[in-house]
Amino acid sequence: MTQVTATDVPRLPRDCAEIQTGGLSHLSGVYLIYPDGDGGDPLSVYCDMETDGGRWTVFQRRQDGSVNFFLSWSEYKDGFGNVSSEHWLGNDNIHRLSRQKTYELRIDLEDFEGHTRYATYSNFSIVDEVADYTLALGNYFGDAGDSMSNHAGYPFSTRDRDNDGAPVRSCAGHFTGGWWFKDCLRSNLNGLYLLNEQILNRDKGVVWQQWRGYYYSLKKTVMKLRPT
Repeated sequence: MTQVTATDVPRLPRDCAEIQTGGLSHLSGVYLIYPDGDGGDPLSVYCDMETDGGRWTVFQRRQDGSVNFFLSWSEYKDGFGNVSSEHWLGNDNIHRLSRQKTYELRIDLEDFEGHTRYATYSNFSIVDEVADYTLALGNYFGDAGDSMSNHAGYPFSTRDRDNDGAPVRSCAGHFTGGWWFKDCLRSNLNGLYLLNEQILNRDKGVVWQQWRGYYYSLKKTVMKLRPT
């Protein structure tokens, strides 16, 4: 992936869309953005300037299992991994981004046979930590099937903070990743990374139920947002 350094920016960009539409760059790569505007803390992000017209700020990527996603509330709060490869940008940062404008969410999926699908959702945002990063979503569009709307309106859960409403078990603990679980899931893109031939515990993998079902763990996922 290309590392891009942005300097001498007339107006500090709040997201990748402002980098592209402002004429700063049309190249995909890593940039500094300022979600809180001038004077706020900068945030290093990967910008996808190619998919469907670009302008996407990436906040999640799975591709090779190099990063452990079975982590704590504080780690999901702050973010982890490398924005050029596998990572979670951090719930605080996703909130900082999604509160400032009206955003759409795009999720790109790839299986181990090389097939790809996508899902988009209007009006994406998550609230702050006080409300446990509850997920808001609008209408679905795409060819992956809708495995996300079921999670809308639910707070985030991790292995050490159970907000899922399941009466018997912790969904985050059982399905090995932080997510907006709802007794328990239609999707979990932060689950255990499994190779295609690993059949045992496949339901604990990287799951998008409406495409490949509960017992298939995906090879690649990307979650990203852009203003509408």
